Amino acid sequence: MQLGLRNFGVNLVHLAPGAHSSERHWHERQDEFIYVLEGEVTLVTDAGAHVMGPGMCAGFPAGRPDGHHLINRTDAIAVYLEVGDRLPGERVHYPDADLAGRASNPATRFFHKDGTPYEPA
Repeated sequence: MQLGLRNFGVNLVHLAPGAHSSERHWHERQDEFIYVLEGEVTLVTDAGAHVMGPGMCAGFPAGRPDGHHLINRTDAIAVYLEVGDRLPGERVHYPDADLAGRASNPATRFFHKDGTPYEPA
């Protein structure tokens, strides 16, 4: 269903057992919010690892250089909502990888930290 919204996005994510949501990352301009609906995920940030279950949420303010991601360390699928803005010119940083992202229409383009284009293997 298309609602015509342009300034934020909501994703319903099903995270398989053993899977990661992404590389650890943080956004320069985008606030990000997650809300766990089913199962259990482990939130990994610079502060460490924290288990989250249904009804728990976390927020990641724009511009705070604290890389985060979720890991499903259980044997069951975990389900959560992921909410963020869709700001033009957004930059995403990946502290544990030689990777950076830049938002451009219609999608994010990826680069190495030295600015050369990232070509997936």
